[in-house]
This record gives sequence, structure tokens and C-alpha cells, in this order.
Amino acid sequence: MGNLNRITIDPGLCHGKPCIRGMRWPVEVVIDLLGSGMSPEQITEDHPELERDDILACLNRLFTY
Repeated sequence: MGNLNRITIDPGLCHGKPCIRGMRWPVEVVIDLLGSGMSPEQITEDHPELERDDILACLNRLFTY
């Protein structure tokens, strides 16, 4: 299941926006990919540095805050 510990905030990374595991993957970009119709499987195929749990964590963050 998506774990919010996968979401990090670093003022020096992506202007302090919430990102996935300290990488330059803002949560909002992953949400935009999902919103464009991509499935989690398509996202992880296109971007192997991302994991399914990263995507679930983004969704959890969206609905938690």
C-alpha cells in the first residue's frame, strides 16, 4: 500500500514541493500523469525509477491533505 513516508519535502529540491523519495518527481506530476489517463503500470514502465507504491503514496497524499 502507498506509504506517505515515500513523500519527502526538501526546500532545495523542486522548489520545496512534495516529491517521491527525494527524487525530482513532484507528487503533482505523478497525479497529472494519472489524470492524463496513464495507468500506474504504464507510468512505471515508462519511468522504471518509480514504483507502484510511489504512485499509491501520491494518491494517498492527494486524499489525505
